[in-house]
Amino acid sequence: MKKILILFCFSILNSVAFAQKSGSIVGNLTANQEPIEFATITLSKLPDSTKIVYFTSSDSLGHFSFENINLGNYLMKVSLIGYKTSIQNINLSEQNSPYFLKDFRLSTDDKLLNEVVVTSQKKLIEKTTEGFIVNANANITQLGGTATDLLKNTPTVSVDAEGAITLRGKTPLILINGRNSNLTNTDQIPASSIESIEIINSASAKYDANAESGIINIKLKKNTQNGTNGAIAIGGGFGSRERANSALLINHKTDKWNIGLGYDNRFAGRTKRITSNRTNFNLPDKYYINQDRNDERVERLQNLKLNLDFAPNEKNAFAFEAIGNLEGQDNDELLNSIIQKQNNSFNTGNNRHSWEYKRSKVAEFALNYNHKYDNPQKSLSASITSSIENGKENTDISTQNIDENANNIGAIFWQRTHNYENGVISNAKLDYTLPISEKGILETGYKGIFRSIKTDFEMADKLENSYVINPASSNIFNFNEQVHAVYALYHSYFGTAEQPKVKYEFGLRAEQVNNNGETQNNSTHFTNNYLKLFPTANISYFINADEFWKLSYGKRINRPGLGQLNPFVDITDALNPHSGNPNLKPEIIHAVEISYNKEWDKVSLSSNVFYRHANNTIRNFFIAQNDGSVLNLPNNIGTADSYGLENIFTAKPTDFYDLNASISLFQQKLNGSNVSSDAIQSSFNWYGKLINNFALSKGGKLQVIANYNSAATTPQGRLIALYNVDLGFQQKLGKGNTRLGLVVVDVFNTLKSGSKNFTNEFTSSRSQKADTRAVMLTLAYTFKAAFKEKLLDNKFSKEF
Repeated sequence: MKKILILFCFSILNSVAFAQKSGSIVGNLTANQEPIEFATITLSKLPDSTKIVYFTSSDSLGHFSFENINLGNYLMKVSLIGYKTSIQNINLSEQNSPYFLKDFRLSTDDKLLNEVVVTSQKKLIEKTTEGFIVNANANITQLGGTATDLLKNTPTVSVDAEGAITLRGKTPLILINGRNSNLTNTDQIPASSIESIEIINSASAKYDANAESGIINIKLKKNTQNGTNGAIAIGGGFGSRERANSALLINHKTDKWNIGLGYDNRFAGRTKRITSNRTNFNLPDKYYINQDRNDERVERLQNLKLNLDFAPNEKNAFAFEAIGNLEGQDNDELLNSIIQKQNNSFNTGNNRHSWEYKRSKVAEFALNYNHKYDNPQKSLSASITSSIENGKENTDISTQNIDENANNIGAIFWQRTHNYENGVISNAKLDYTLPISEKGILETGYKGIFRSIKTDFEMADKLENSYVINPASSNIFNFNEQVHAVYALYHSYFGTAEQPKVKYEFGLRAEQVNNNGETQNNSTHFTNNYLKLFPTANISYFINADEFWKLSYGKRINRPGLGQLNPFVDITDALNPHSGNPNLKPEIIHAVEISYNKEWDKVSLSSNVFYRHANNTIRNFFIAQNDGSVLNLPNNIGTADSYGLENIFTAKPTDFYDLNASISLFQQKLNGSNVSSDAIQSSFNWYGKLINNFALSKGGKLQVIANYNSAATTPQGRLIALYNVDLGFQQKLGKGNTRLGLVVVDVFNTLKSGSKNFTNEFTSSRSQKADTRAVMLTLAYTFKAAFKEKLLDNKFSKEF
């Protein structure tokens, strides 16, 4: 801890100890009675109108603001492709701060809409007061990947070998367009449909409390250009198997209406080899277990998205969104298992062949309403959403016993399983913001989450010529949950409006949870009803407009999901079964963070020291069975403590090159002594990313991203380190509306994963390697307008 504090203090030695008088400018942009998002707003300090000193962009409601800027005379310029650039002089003084610009209107440029050429891109990383935003369009090494691929190359985010996503060693809450969704598998979301990924490290009380280490909000693309616009893309490539994709996006916007339709697909295959061995100390006849597994998978992914917006007047706006997702996986797996006695003599062996067919459908619907007031600090929004999932997984399994010379013995034993799941997640949300004093703003609201899931698991053994259901391993599990939450969040500051020295916010969220689960045969039944309060606090101290400190505290909860509660046992690998645990309790987390942020002309630094303490920590736990197998299931292992330092550094030393470097260093201690005396682990972990961007030529860009995740702690062992390099090149052709992209994932073919466990009853190791190195070529074309850099790209995912 001392080393981390020294590093942190060293990073801010040059901080300035005084502040200039400052003020703020707030407003909202409109055109044809519609809010304008993603417009660029710049401020130049007069008399030098050529030098930009501040810049920002408008949000989805057209809102923008400049906070803590020096008083004086400015030239404000507002620009956006398809609109005429607007300019306004602003005299910011102590008397007129905050300076309000209500309904600042832009005029469309019809000629530009037809002839525009894109010459710039959004920055990859944009800092916010709650974290940062990653613009997916700027990450060209993952053109054609999935949301998982984007997250693997997102600063401070770690993705392990099984696709589990963590922030600072803990699991975040993943939202789609700000809502809870059945699209929780980020491999279901193609990168081509993503506008941005928002990382919220210190979530306030207005966000769900079920955010263990923060929130990852995946925002899908939505065009708002006037007229008819569109784009089309096709791509193809290879690893050890071929990969292909295509995509289409079209949009039409009038004064009051906006309608958009998007479709994309992805077809890919991959191979994987897994080797594992285990030593069972207490089973002399099943002492050594060695397994070798090979599988081949074919993946199919299709997405259809519709958005329909209507703004009857300047103050009211309605938005409807529908998403359809189809996913299919065919997996052909061969598993060889050999069991030896303690004296190394052969005991038993078999070859197990599994054919798995998985299909899932997800339909999501969202209706949003926004109301604007004369005061831009006042707002009202409401939404109703529903996400419906239907999933089917069928597996045929054959087991052939073999002797010590690998010769087949006896008859083939046949089994089959099915796992059907139907689920609905609905959200009802209302948010209201209003100023209640000269300095204070109150945010308040309600959110209801309604979840209903039914899982049907069946296993059958083939006896003679027919399959007979095994009642001991077949059942139906029903789970229902309601979460009713209300929150209040108060913002204010010390000092004057022209020169605030300290800004602070205090919030409180109350969540009433009612859930229950039961199996059809009553072997499992539980009910949980509880009310919990979740306070949050954020205090910021400003040295000047470009430099500040921030202290944050938040209490959070990690409620177990269906996959963790489902009691059914998966026996695809009979020696390594896994299941859920219906007796899990929610995990409670307390988090404290101190951050320092500084911006220079071409360099910025965000440095954070954090500490987290969790009770009833949920982790996967391995339990040795008498038959030689080891059951993997989640458990409340006790407590988890982690503390560390996180840094994000960006720089643009030349017009030719810019970079983003991030590193997370943390000490983690897991205490699972309540489950097992040997389940106490403590280790130092770190992961880092280096994103390099090179402007090679006019319209050409090269991106090289390097990742490293150190070995991570588990309750009973360690995960091995992961590292890889991805490369992407993109060249704009013609007038810029056509682009050619080349991507090479895992250039040096280094990605492999594995784990080691050490307990009093057994030790085990596991290693797996997939065809992670792949090459993909894509061609994209946009027609009519330039589509604001909304690429429609190829799809393939790097897998372990």
